[in-house]
Amino acid sequence: MSLNTDFWVTDNTAPGAGYRYAVSKVLVWKKTNFQDLAIVDTPVFGRALLLDGNWQSSVSDEFLYHEPLVHPAMLWHGKPRKVAILGGGEGATLREVLRWKTVDKAVMVDLDGEVVEACKTHLPEMHQGSFGDLRAELVIGDARDWLQATDEKYDVVISDLSEPLEHGPAYELFTKEYFLKVREVLKPDGYLALQAGSVAPQEIDLFARVCNTVAAVFEHARPYASMIPSFAAPWGFVLASSQSLDSLPDPNSTDRTIAELVGGTLRMLDGEALHGLFMVSGHVRRAIERESRVYTIDHPPQR
Repeated sequence: MSLNTDFWVTDNTAPGAGYRYAVSKVLVWKKTNFQDLAIVDTPVFGRALLLDGNWQSSVSDEFLYHEPLVHPAMLWHGKPRKVAILGGGEGATLREVLRWKTVDKAVMVDLDGEVVEACKTHLPEMHQGSFGDLRAELVIGDARDWLQATDEKYDVVISDLSEPLEHGPAYELFTKEYFLKVREVLKPDGYLALQAGSVAPQEIDLFARVCNTVAAVFEHARPYASMIPSFAAPWGFVLASSQSLDSLPDPNSTDRTIAELVGGTLRMLDGEALHGLFMVSGHVRRAIERESRVYTIDHPPQR
């Protein structure tokens, strides 16, 4: 089989492990003030975003990441009106938030304006014009500074940041101090959703520690996962709130809510799929149960 390419990108997922992607065209390759940025076309997964050499998302399967990241928190809330997105450079998270007819305001706070501008230009399939929605507000800046400065309260906060590697730009945003700040900007009945890393067995410890850190701040924290082919791994998320998360919404009720309040067609998430997302594997549950470490600014994520 010919891929018509001489250029491959290797994503190193752990010491001694990684995977390779054939690249047919490079659209952007540059160093920003914060990280290395690349947007490339691939024969298998279509157009894709990479940061610091790590695969972030691809046009072909990003819905398997962004729909699970956004909609569980929105569905649990029921009628979210104000939503904050921390990270989210491609604009796909913003796109999914703005599908909700109840949303009056969606603030997206991203550190790297060069990434956002490149995504606006080269990834229209992902943002689908969401940056131009009158309900959207884009803030280029540090999420920690924004959390400290805002005096508004939000129904949902979505943390869509790059992986919590110690020397990356986002590692401090997976700590107890960060989640305490998030809780301060949430309404009492608000919800936090975050991407929290791979739940593959060889990488589960980082995910379990993030879950444990969230649970140190919120009374209720529940893990869930979605398989994302271009990540070559099942990917973990956490839903957290002061409200109970013990019971899952009835599938038929979820389908009615989506039909009534969500514009367009969701590709993977419906009432039945929501139940499937939260039926996490035994190795994931046991890893969280045995984990005691809490990430802090003094003891941040490491690999």
